[in-house]
Parts: sequence; structure tokens; C-alpha cells
Amino acid sequence: MMKTIESNRVWLTLLLLVFSLYISAQETKQTVALSPEIGNQLLKLQKLVEQQQYAEAQTGLSKLQQKKNLSAYENAQIWNLTAYTYYLEENYSSALKSYEKVLDSGDIPLALQQSTLNVMSQLYFTTEKYDLALATVKRLIEIVPDPSADTLVLLGQAYYQGGRYAEAITPIKQGVEKQQGFGKTPKENWLLLLRSCYYETNNYQGMLGVLKDLVKLYPKDDYIVSLAGVYSELGDFKKQMVLTEVMYEKGLLKNTSHIENLANLYLMHDLPYKAAVLLETEMADNNIEASGKRLELIAQAWFLARDDDKAIPALEKAASMTSDGELYLRLAQSYMNVEEWEKAAANIENALNKGVKRPDSAQLMLGNTYINQKKYNAAKSAFESAAQDNRSSNAANQWLRYVNNELQRRESLEQEIELKEIKENELLKNSSQG
Repeated sequence: MMKTIESNRVWLTLLLLVFSLYISAQETKQTVALSPEIGNQLLKLQKLVEQQQYAEAQTGLSKLQQKKNLSAYENAQIWNLTAYTYYLEENYSSALKSYEKVLDSGDIPLALQQSTLNVMSQLYFTTEKYDLALATVKRLIEIVPDPSADTLVLLGQAYYQGGRYAEAITPIKQGVEKQQGFGKTPKENWLLLLRSCYYETNNYQGMLGVLKDLVKLYPKDDYIVSLAGVYSELGDFKKQMVLTEVMYEKGLLKNTSHIENLANLYLMHDLPYKAAVLLETEMADNNIEASGKRLELIAQAWFLARDDDKAIPALEKAASMTSDGELYLRLAQSYMNVEEWEKAAANIENALNKGVKRPDSAQLMLGNTYINQKKYNAAKSAFESAAQDNRSSNAANQWLRYVNNELQRRESLEQEIELKEIKENELLKNSSQG
């Protein structure tokens, strides 16, 4: 806001300085609009203003204001310099009243009316009287046959500053399009103002178009960041991912949340390997902290990338930093995938001790690890625990039938071996006696 006010002040000062040049031109031309007497006196008073002798200048101007038989144009220029002097004294209220006197002078050139209303609107912006700024810009447009792009944007700015964001969009767009119609590039601050209007009205589709123009005409990293955010709001996550990746490669993503966001975008688009490498690289470079949640995210990425050997270390670290049994269960699953049955069983037991959402499912997993270790009695115990939950009873009972059959087979086999050993022993005994 302060930048806008300062730029307005600079612009206003430059505009008002045109006044001195105009008087000089009038004096040189000896036009009837400004008599030599009045022109000379105004030039002298202007020099006092330039020397910052404002009180002396105002005294002289007050005397000129009392003169009779002044032409409308002479009266207007006297009040114009009066207003300018008040402006330099930062007496904006008196400056605005004096500019109204300029407009009340009668038959004055259209250009002077336009410049006066323009200056007044800028002063109202400076003093944050946005309703009056809007009214003044509307007065300006009424007397301008074909408003310039600057004037149209000024109207939009007045609506915007007054909180009337939806109404601001049309004149700003008209100003931008008019500028483009002349083959000129719209000013950056015009596009930024239009973007703000769309943002305030939750019009992300409109923001998208403006940000594309900003990236094209005034390429800046901030605009790329904003464009990626708009794609997210519109649900176009693929384009958001592409832009976010570009920003990362350019070294623009310093914020931890932005890096995590890119990792999640990779996962969303079935690029788990990229997600895992990104997070591990940033952790190795100490750009992001190796928290339990991030380690879990790395493990998830490696798991989805079907690389359990790399998922396991991340899960072990993450599990050690929390009391969450679910993490130990996921770690166990990774160990099962690489057929590390003992470690899988140990982590399932750990998970059950810490508590999990579905103990029955965990018991099914545990039973499977024991089967693969041929520990059928332990497997039977696990499946019996799982069978107590209706959600797993069918699967558990099927496994129990398998385990019981296997136990019976083993028992029969052991009996056969035992009988065979007895027979062999008897044969040996008989042969030795013979």
C-alpha cells in the first residue's frame, strides 16, 4: 500500500510541474487565454513555490484570487497553482478544495478539466478516501469521450480500494485489453491488481489467465509459485507438480512444506521413486528434519516403488521414534516381502504389544510368518486368536485347517519314523542274537 502511495506522489508531482511549462508556453504565445499581467505574476509566484516560500506564495495567490474581470482560464490557473502549493505543504484538504475551484472556473479547456480530476482522484487515493476517489474518477470518465487505458484501470483501482472487487474487474480488464489493442504491453501493476480482484472473488480461473500473462510478460519466480498454487486450487495437480518441480530444480523451494508438497505430488502421480529420492536427498543435505512422519513418508514411497530393502531402514528409524504399533506392522510387512520371517514376526509381536487398529489382521500376518518358519504350533495359536474376530474368522479357520492338517501329517510322519526305528532296532537285535 505504501509503495502505491509513494508512486502516486511522484506521479502527482510530475503532473503538477507541467503547470509551469504550460504557463511559459502561454506567455510565449501571448494567447488571450492568459494575459501577460496574470502570466507574469503567476511565474513569479511559481518561483516562490519552487523556493519553498509557501506562505509568501499563498499571500500573492490570495491577492490574485480577488482580482476582477479574470477570464475563466486565468481563474483556473490561479487556483491550480494554489492547489499545487497546498499539496506541497501536504495540506491535502485545502488542495482538493482548490482543485474544485479550478473546475468551477467556467469555460476551461477539456484537457485542464481532465488533468484536474485525475490529480484529485490521486489525492483521494493518497488520503485513503476511496469513495471520493471513485466518484472523482467517474466524473473524469463522464467528460472523456474515449477513456484511456490508464483511466479505466484507475476506475478499477477505485472500486478495488473501496472493497468492491467484483466491480473492479471489468474496467481493469478493459484497460488491459485497450493497451494490448494498441500493441502495447499491459503494465505489471495493472495485472497484479486484476489478479488481486480475482483472488478476492475466489475466481481462480481468472487468476490463472492473469498469472500466465505475468509469467510470460514479467517472468518472476513468485509468479510461478502462485501459478502452481492456482493449479492446485483448480484441481490440476499434474500441472502443479510440473511447475513445482521446475521451481525445485531452480533452487526456489526452500520451505519444508513446499518440499513435502512436491513429494506428495510425486506420490499422487505414481512417481514414488522420485518422492523417496527427493526426501532422502533433502534430509541428507540437512534441509529438512528427519522426523518420524517424514521417515514414514520415505518408507511409504519406497514401499510403493517396490523397494522394500530401502523402505526398511526408514521404517525402522520412524518406528523407533514413536509408540505407534501400525508402523511396526508396516515394517513387518516389508520384512515379509523380503522373506525375513523372524524379523517380521518380531515386529508383529512388537506392534501387538503397542496396539494396532486390527489385532486380528496382525495375528493373521503373524501366523503366516510362523508357517514360513515351520513353527506350526505358534502359527496355530496366532490363527486361533485371529479367529475370535468375526472379520477374520473365515480366513483364520482356513489357515487353522491347513495348520492342523500339517500338524497331523507331521505327527503321522513322526509316528512312522518312530515305528520304522523300532523295527530297525528289533532287526538289529535279532541279527545280533542269531
